[in-house]
Amino acid sequence: MFVIGGFLVGAIAGGLRARARGGKTADILQYAFVHGLIFAVMGLFLTIYLDRMMRV
Repeated sequence: MFVIGGFLVGAIAGGLRARARGGKTADILQYAFVHGLIFAVMGLFLTIYLDRMMRV
C-alpha cells in the first residue's frame, strides 16, 4: 500500500513541480515518473521496516 500510495503522491508532486517551472509535456511526464519512482522506493523501505518491526 505504501509503495502504490508513494508512487501516486510522488507523481502528482513531480507533475505539479514541473508545471510550476514552466515545463513542456515531456518534462512534466519525466518529473512525475521520477518523483513517483523515488517515493515508491521510499514506500518500499517503509513497508520493509514496518514488517520487520511487527515481527519482534
